[in-house]
Amino acid sequence: MSDQFDGGNRPPDGIDDTPTVTCSRCDAEWDLEYELETLRVGNRALERFALDHKRHTGHFPDEVRPWTAVCERCSDGDEFLSERPARRWAETHTRHTGHSVSLEHTDTETTVVDAGE
Repeated sequence: MSDQFDGGNRPPDGIDDTPTVTCSRCDAEWDLEYELETLRVGNRALERFALDHKRHTGHFPDEVRPWTAVCERCSDGDEFLSERPARRWAETHTRHTGHSVSLEHTDTETTVVDAGE
């Protein structure tokens, strides 16, 4: 028995399952076909789009909540799409400067990375 749906190897007509991203600040919506087909970034299509959007507009699209690393002593800091690079940035900054860094994300409490960690 074949595992194929009726119609052989063809996908069903009329279904567009290309993911989309919206930005209320830009009042626009984009599909991620470019990231999937041209850049071929696969599961990282949303991440790639979000980083490019931030780089070119100064803000992230809707529903993207970055991890923020902010030095408590100087004006240095950065935003990341996952905890691991944010924590790595905080630990590196703390190691080189001795400054404490706050890690913040919408879903969690603020964590402080100190020089002793």
